[in-house]
Amino acid sequence: MTDEGTSLKTTYSLYGIKNCDTIKKARRWLEEHQIDYRFHDYRADGLDDQLLQQLIDGLGWEPLLNTRGTTWRKLTDDQKAAAATEAGAKTLMLEQPSIIKRPVLVADGKMLLGFSVDNYQQFTGGDK
Repeated sequence: MTDEGTSLKTTYSLYGIKNCDTIKKARRWLEEHQIDYRFHDYRADGLDDQLLQQLIDGLGWEPLLNTRGTTWRKLTDDQKAAAATEAGAKTLMLEQPSIIKRPVLVADGKMLLGFSVDNYQQFTGGDK
C-alpha cells in the first residue's frame, strides 16, 4: 500500500560484464542521470537458463549473440556452426556469457540492447 501522491519508482536492471567498456559507459550515463539501477554481472552473479530465456524472449537470440567480438572469433568453426540455431546459441551463451551482446537494460518488462545516449534517454524517460 502506498500513500497518496507517492509514485512507484521504476526499477532498472543492467546486465553485462563489469570490465566491458560499453558497460562502463552505460553505468556512467545512468549514474550521471541519477537513475538507480541494479547491475548483474554474468561472470560474478552467474547466468542461468531462466534469465537467459527471459532475455531471448524479450530481444531474440540472434541480436543477443555477439558475432563481432573476440569471444566469437576464438570459437572453432564447429562451435560457430552449432550457434546457428536458437538451442545451439543458447547453449553457447550459457557456457560463455562474454559472447552475449551488452549491455542489456531492463525495466517494467521492456528491454534495451546496446548503449547509445539517445536510446537511453528515450528508454528512461528523457534526460534528467
